[in-house]
Formats: sequence, structure tokens, C-alpha cells
Amino acid sequence: MSDLTLTKTRFAQGHWEGRVSGPARGARPRIEVRHLDQVVEGVELTEGSAPGQWNLVVPVPGWALSDGIQTFVILDASRDAKLGEFALIAGDAAADNLRAEVDLLRAELDMLKRAFRRHCRETPETDGG
Repeated sequence: MSDLTLTKTRFAQGHWEGRVSGPARGARPRIEVRHLDQVVEGVELTEGSAPGQWNLVVPVPGWALSDGIQTFVILDASRDAKLGEFALIAGDAAADNLRAEVDLLRAELDMLKRAFRRHCRETPETDGG
């Protein structure tokens, strides 16, 4: 169990960014990021704007980009405790996932159209005059 918390701030230009928070007087955390049990190099941890806060930047390495879902695990290395994770979806898995979402949206839209038509048939017309 870690006394640190992790909050995502953004993902842009191939870098996942977040804020690590912990005790105000605590030592600088040892953060490790792993993908397929390989350590991700180039992870940056800098002091934040308040005591006990650090800014985390995780560069997504080119070797980790491929078809499917790629999951990155962020760890408090001093306690071997998971702080969080993020995932990237690319290639065929993304296309299949997107197709499935569009199919679900179409099915929901068809259901709403049927319900609306049924409502219109069953609701008596009123004369506005």
C-alpha cells in the first residue's frame, strides 16, 4: 500500500502526464512505469507547485506502439505498489472496438426511433385553437 496518489492531468504529443501527491514532508517518490514487464525509460518526475506534489511525465516509447491494447502500469517503486495505469488502443483492436460502439449507438438510435413513433401514435392530437 502506498501513501501516494496519482491523478492524470493530460495525454498529449506522446506523453502521459499526471500529478503524484503524498505527504508534504515526504521524500521524493521513486516512480517506475512498466509496459509488458519492461521498464519505460525517460520518465520524468519534477517538483510540483505545492509541498508533497510532483509532476510526472511518461513518454510513450515507439516500441510500445502496436496493434491491440497496450497497458502501462505506474508504480511506487519504493513500496512496489501500483498507483495507476493508462492504456492505448491502436490498429485492428481499435477498429473493432469503434465498430462495436457504432453498432451499439445504431441499435440505441433504432430503439429510440421506435419508442418515439409509438409515443406519437398513442398520444392523442390536441387542437391548438
